[in-house]
Amino acid sequence: MRLLLSSLFYRSPFKDLQKHANKARECARLFKEAAVCHIGEECKEFDLLTEQVARIESEADDIKRNIRSHLPRGILMPVDKFQFFDYLKEQDKVLDEVEDAMFWLSFRPRGIPDEVAADILHLVQAVIPPIERLPDLVTLATEYFRSKSEAQRTKMKSLIRDIRQYEREADLLERELKFKIFSTIKDPLVVFHMIRLVEIIADIADHAQNASDRMRAMIAR
Repeated sequence: MRLLLSSLFYRSPFKDLQKHANKARECARLFKEAAVCHIGEECKEFDLLTEQVARIESEADDIKRNIRSHLPRGILMPVDKFQFFDYLKEQDKVLDEVEDAMFWLSFRPRGIPDEVAADILHLVQAVIPPIERLPDLVTLATEYFRSKSEAQRTKMKSLIRDIRQYEREADLLERELKFKIFSTIKDPLVVFHMIRLVEIIADIADHAQNASDRMRAMIAR
């Protein structure tokens, strides 16, 4: 019966979801490169990296729209369609937040204040791992929904726990960094900018965890 039903499926939306996840990982790696380049000193390549991030985010938006536009009303899917779209929304927000973080970094062309430069970089490095695991999660999901293997499901749950732990670590760094900003920086405008930047960077990991939580709901029994 499973083979009979699968033969009725339209083009699997998980193929494009994988492409979208790969774009998120590519965008995150460029963000890390841009942050390392920018923090602490003027970076000549920052504008180019910003353009590359914007291009990748635009390509991911095209993939997202293609997924939403090419799912016929009666398509048979191995998961609830609304849960699938909810996952896609959170994964897409990862790219949006990366682009937004690049925008806020650009407000300081000569870099981040020395007092918090290393801490900002540490936070950037902390939010990259959960994004880099999203393509792995989609790959495992594609295989799981095809095979319904319990071993595959166990791997997914383990990966989801890893992503959740990454987010917790980033959240802790966010709180510590906010306290340091208020304690060491006196200019209120700089404080506002740094706090907002920290929040946006931390939101990247938040949305990666939200995406993994949506995937956990899809495999729940």
